[in-house]
Amino acid sequence: MSDLLHPWFMPQWQRLCAQQQSDRLPHALLLSGPIGVGKRDFARALANRLLCHQPTPEGPCNHCHSCELRIAGHHPDLVQVSPEAEGKPIKVDQVRLLIDHLHSTAQQGGYRVVIMEPAEALNTSSANALLKILEEPGESTLLILVCHQPGQLMPTIRSRCQRIDFTTPSHEQAVSWLSDKLGLEADRADQLLRLSHGAPLKASSLYDSDLLEQRKKLMSGLADLLRGRAAVTDLALQFNKFDLLQCLDWLNSLLSDIVRMQMAGLPEPVVNPDMTRMLQAVAKQAHSAKIFALADRIQEERVSLMLRQNPNRQLLLERLLLQWSDLARKT
Repeated sequence: MSDLLHPWFMPQWQRLCAQQQSDRLPHALLLSGPIGVGKRDFARALANRLLCHQPTPEGPCNHCHSCELRIAGHHPDLVQVSPEAEGKPIKVDQVRLLIDHLHSTAQQGGYRVVIMEPAEALNTSSANALLKILEEPGESTLLILVCHQPGQLMPTIRSRCQRIDFTTPSHEQAVSWLSDKLGLEADRADQLLRLSHGAPLKASSLYDSDLLEQRKKLMSGLADLLRGRAAVTDLALQFNKFDLLQCLDWLNSLLSDIVRMQMAGLPEPVVNPDMTRMLQAVAKQAHSAKIFALADRIQEERVSLMLRQNPNRQLLLERLLLQWSDLARKT
């Protein structure tokens, strides 16, 4: 079994394999679901199988000439389209080059596969150009659009694709996979999954990156701010170097824990158990209206960033930190 084919996606895999065997595979797929569950790996696993000249039910043979080309990293019938830089759009010129490429025949005599990720990075011009491919993709051509936010795609693009939904695996399955992959105790894997909203590949990336160190500094700064031991401007300057979307996500997870403790009477936080004392104190004295106001502000800023707007990071952080510090003030 390919390392790219994660066990929680076997139903989707078996369904698409059956469609291919009965010659009912569509010309375009929309792989939709949260970040970090393995959609990209699934797309690559499917592409590998379609390009193989002697595929097995589990995937490619890895021995035929087509597989050798793919393994070497230069298969002529596999095209991957992504933004030129993180946070940038997929440009119309990239799609036009793709159109030119697809006008030619498959060099290996089989499928031509295009993987586009994230598909929501298409701007209006590139999306309209892509419609031409979706309307006339050519014979034995499969476009795989990997999408984390399908609502940001043009309806005309969504309607021309067969949508395959991906969700997070069960907690037990994710803990087992993550423990095996990283060689972690179950408790540690559980903590990483909680911080990653149950997305196993996101948890794995979190463990392998410096983001955990960023989170540690963020949490320490937030605690110091509540105690009056840090200044908003100084912390904003420090956090300005961090992954901003990730910081917003972590801050929102703190608020979610506080709301659960207030509304459901939970004695401890669900997502951030390492911050129990701080969150218990905030839950005890913070007014719910202030918590929800901060949560709304975070959501607004997330949308702004995901739409690739370019806010003043320093001012954005200062506003959020001021609202966070205000949670500790009695009204």
